[in-house]
Amino acid sequence: MKKPKKKMVKTVNHKVVKIKTGFESKNLVHTKKLKILLISTIVIFVFLIGRIGFIQFVQGNFLKEKAYQQQTINQIISPKRGNIYDSTGKALAIGAQVDTITINPTKIVKDDTLDTQEYKEKVAKGLSEIFELNYDEVFEKVNSTSQVETIIKKVEHEKVEQLKQWMEGNKISVGINIDEDTKRYYPYGTVASNVLGFCGSDNQGLSGIEAKWESILTGTPGKIVSSKGSDQQEIPNAEETYISAENGSDLTLTIDLNIQSIVEKYLKQAVDENNCTRRW
Repeated sequence: MKKPKKKMVKTVNHKVVKIKTGFESKNLVHTKKLKILLISTIVIFVFLIGRIGFIQFVQGNFLKEKAYQQQTINQIISPKRGNIYDSTGKALAIGAQVDTITINPTKIVKDDTLDTQEYKEKVAKGLSEIFELNYDEVFEKVNSTSQVETIIKKVEHEKVEQLKQWMEGNKISVGINIDEDTKRYYPYGTVASNVLGFCGSDNQGLSGIEAKWESILTGTPGKIVSSKGSDQQEIPNAEETYISAENGSDLTLTIDLNIQSIVEKYLKQAVDENNCTRRW
């Protein structure tokens, strides 16, 4: 009897040996890069949205006003201040027509840099001589980068005519402006001056009735609004907006000029005769 053959069983070793190396799956590295890229994109996107929101809602009004200032030219039109009359209709305070001289430094130029410098010196010299001003101060304004510089206020008619003749003789048509203005006059000198008060150089009441009734007398300024380009020059033939000035209202007092003059005359005489030096 034959012996049964023994069945051969092959033993398989299932033990996994892990090789310690610096190698990582390329897919794993690629996934990490995508996550970093995605997170970075989201952060940048959120930042941009926040920045746009900040500019739109927080800085919106400020930037809008800044853009308006950079793109427009405002020329102020001064209103005529109201007159003050006594009870009989005599004018105690009136606004006379005068002019204010301004310049646009950016328009006082020539094609060549050297010619421009000589031209500016010529303009500064002419203005300082006509209005008896300090040359260095005028020259500094002529070289300013501002859109408008004021040379002198409250100029009488004779000086304005002299300026016009000088400009015509030197063939200057742009850069120097003659703007209408008013100046306060008191036809009867110091009569009732303590009651009337007086105005400053800008026609603003500083004391007396001139200051007390400032809102009635002063009126509302007007303006001419025009556009300018990125070079800060006025755009030719651009549409202008004209807003007319509203003149101030007149005031009529209960004072009678004749009686006031007589009272002040004899009051002064009494003070002088009695050597009155005390002030109340």
